[in-house]
Amino acid sequence: MSQPVSHSGSIDDFNALPPDEAGDRLAACLPVPRWVATVSDGRPYADWPALEAVADSAARHLDDAELGVALAGHPRIGERASSPDHQATFSAREQAGVDPADAEVGRELAAGNAAYEERFDRVFLIRAAGRSAPEILAELRRRLDNDDDAERAETVTQLREIALLRLRQVVS
Repeated sequence: MSQPVSHSGSIDDFNALPPDEAGDRLAACLPVPRWVATVSDGRPYADWPALEAVADSAARHLDDAELGVALAGHPRIGERASSPDHQATFSAREQAGVDPADAEVGRELAAGNAAYEERFDRVFLIRAAGRSAPEILAELRRRLDNDDDAERAETVTQLREIALLRLRQVVS
């Protein structure tokens, strides 16, 4: 699943960041203070796999408060970042497969987002990077059939995948 970061100096640069700057960069990946502290405090890392292992492990469980904080950092699928909490640059890149000019897709995503939010009382989240709008819509529809526990687990998995993707970009 993961690919090593190609610039070994990038890990060294990340290791050398002042704690506040490392924390800011990590919070852009997953704004959960416990996760940020765990990953930052784990420095220095020998290489990308070592960093990835700590980041992955620390993101495998999110309590309800952490889940709420993490979801606040993401706009709805099909919408552009509208809050200062949203990581606009990351979100735009990740949702590149969703054409905002496609009115039909926009309507279907809006309806799916509304149904999801009514069912689960939170924003639908998926690792959109590398997925087309039809793939995202199919996943949204499939996940509407999940029970609460299964959907919460899928949401945490998606947050972890997004965090690792963003971390790869931050470090490289």
